[in-house]
Amino acid sequence: MPRYDFDLFTIGAGSGGVAGTRRAGAYGARTAICEELRIGGTCVLRGCVPKKLLVYGAQFADGFADAAGFGWTVPPAEFDWPSLIAAKDKEIGRLSQIYVNMLNNAKVEIFEARGIVVDPHTVEVGGKRYTAENIMIAVGGWPETPNIPGIEHVISSNEALDLPALPKRVVIVGGGYIAVEFAGIFQTLGSEVIEIIRRDRVLRGFDEDIRAYLGEEMRVRGVDIRGGTEIARVDKAASGYTVTTTDGGKIETDCVMYATGRAPNTKGLGLAEIGVEMDRNGAIKVDEWQRTSVKSIYAVGDVTDRINLTPVAIGEGRAIAETLYNNNPIRMDHRDVPSAVFSQPPIGTVGLTEDEARKQYGEIDIYQTRFKPMKNTLSGRDERTFMKLVVDAKSDRVIGCHMLGPDAPEIIQGLAVAIKCGATKKQFDATVGIHPSAAEEFVTLRDKYARPPEKAAAE
Repeated sequence: MPRYDFDLFTIGAGSGGVAGTRRAGAYGARTAICEELRIGGTCVLRGCVPKKLLVYGAQFADGFADAAGFGWTVPPAEFDWPSLIAAKDKEIGRLSQIYVNMLNNAKVEIFEARGIVVDPHTVEVGGKRYTAENIMIAVGGWPETPNIPGIEHVISSNEALDLPALPKRVVIVGGGYIAVEFAGIFQTLGSEVIEIIRRDRVLRGFDEDIRAYLGEEMRVRGVDIRGGTEIARVDKAASGYTVTTTDGGKIETDCVMYATGRAPNTKGLGLAEIGVEMDRNGAIKVDEWQRTSVKSIYAVGDVTDRINLTPVAIGEGRAIAETLYNNNPIRMDHRDVPSAVFSQPPIGTVGLTEDEARKQYGEIDIYQTRFKPMKNTLSGRDERTFMKLVVDAKSDRVIGCHMLGPDAPEIIQGLAVAIKCGATKKQFDATVGIHPSAAEEFVTLRDKYARPPEKAAAE
């Protein structure tokens, strides 16, 4: 008779939890997973997928506006927000069911209830306890909001995906990728958008040139970015809300959205009580094998607060399954992970920023270009693409690749393979470009960029 009810019990049925558990099940492990909300997690239900669908919907506005330059006569277009939301809901429902089907096909037992860790080998779900040789925590993160007067009036990105109507005026607080993505969605669909950020630029942690140029392009599009600003309070008004800043300024708006960060969703899980080490913000500490300080408990994805990306969570979950149940020890490689921001225009990036590269390598070479895409020559759209390569001067290896402009995520995904393989600038130069395309610029950059001394000093 087995010592435990299950070989692996997973708490959280998002992308990472589902990927690891179903693979373990496919290898013959006795597996179970519990989810207190809905199977699919942040990416499928409240993040990547629904947000990208809204981005697609918003981009039609640009297409209609640009069509005249190519000879098309387009009648005045009308947009219906409820129709887009209904279509989005139908699609995420389909994807959620696919996750359920994958778990069922791998013979994973599903519990639709909250799970709490009782001890290193026991999980309580719906008042009943189950034992497992190993436990995997994959509960993700949850939006955080500050404790200011009127915070009950604001929404997060969760609620922004389900608004009953498109607000005419929106205040978005935050400068991270979620904030800039929703700023682009709302503005392109016709809302008046004010984005409040504490610093002078959006996207802290990204390459400084990318940050500067995205802010410039967002402002050209009509997003009112107010740097060096903080919110003191939010009040319900006769029509909408009044946002008061710490300097006494007031903004009248129909919707206030906070996108100031997400915290690991570990409160009340019982982890601290059994000795699982966590950071001050509740992130679970893990080693290179995703194992926590408690030998039988593992953690993957946003709950570890390292690289909070869906493919990383999936890779970590699969690595656990391979290591424990397929006699194939795998450690997730967190180096050179590509990422994208589906802002308008979008960003794709892989490797080190210029500042990171200078700190790690000392002497580096920079190659960059900024140009108007071919499509914009006829459309008349005044939007420019930016591309940048960061190269280790000693080895000639390309250690950073950054792009702002149409199709940036699609282009960077391919270049991420080259970066992962350690490609050199000489090999980039030897690669024939596809003409005419924006992507070919990455293999035709010949002149090193010398940053003007006064600009370098200012940064």
